[in-house]
Amino acid sequence: MTDVVTGTEQGTEAAVAAPPELIAGGTAPLVRRKRRRGGKLMDIAAPLAVFAGLIGLWYAVTYLLLDPGRRFLMPPPQDVITEAFLDGPTMEKIGEALWNTIQVTFTGLAIAMVIGISWAVVMSQTKVAERSLFPYAVALQCIPILALVPLIGFWFGYDFPARVIVCVLISLFPIVSNTLFGLQSVDRSQHELFTLHGAGRLTRLTKLQFPAAMPAIFAGFRISAGLSVVGAIVGDVFFRQGEAGLGILLDNFRSRLQGPELFATIIVAALLGIVTFIVFGWLGKLAVGRWYDTSRDAA
Repeated sequence: MTDVVTGTEQGTEAAVAAPPELIAGGTAPLVRRKRRRGGKLMDIAAPLAVFAGLIGLWYAVTYLLLDPGRRFLMPPPQDVITEAFLDGPTMEKIGEALWNTIQVTFTGLAIAMVIGISWAVVMSQTKVAERSLFPYAVALQCIPILALVPLIGFWFGYDFPARVIVCVLISLFPIVSNTLFGLQSVDRSQHELFTLHGAGRLTRLTKLQFPAAMPAIFAGFRISAGLSVVGAIVGDVFFRQGEAGLGILLDNFRSRLQGPELFATIIVAALLGIVTFIVFGWLGKLAVGRWYDTSRDAA
């Protein structure tokens, strides 16, 4: 009798210790699917809740903190929609400025990609090159771009090329630093394996270092994409010649105290930065897949 009870207790303990996949005829995967669906719903609900909170804060500042005579400083959301987004001439101006800013943004970003990757590749080959070149990349990041804008205008004029140069200077450092980190993150044993097979420097770079560095490179691209939008707008504010971009439009609406139009332009500029960030995140997943992010899925 004691043996029977002991066996039953052992069976119970075994059942408790058994993995969930072996209990109840495979119901555990259904529970996991439900948790994943709940996680997806939370991924959607949480940003919507934050967005609703920001809209509520916007209304509170407009109607509770500002006097009626000063509400042009922060017009309510419905005024931004009716007086800006639903106004044909205003949206035509914003659309033209957006297109000009997009051209400057992606031209500067493309140039920064070429220069940044080349710079990082040179530094990754020898320690002497890294010690010689990396301090200048740091110095370029530390110099306030507003201090360089007048010099850029004197040297290159105040039109499209000057705006592109500002974008390059602002967005260059994340590409250089992330690419260098990725190229140097290869495990030493893999380098030794390539050495045993007699691989040259170019083969090691293209078949070992670059594949391992792709996640870091695209992380740098995503950061620099948003910074390039900032550079295009900053260039517009200071270089007021040529075709107007979002920066010139922002400054014009500010000087005329056109609050709804100003907020609409700010929203469009923010959406441009978000879209470029999302696009490069999507391109990163296409290029390197999800192999480096499996731990997050497992959690």
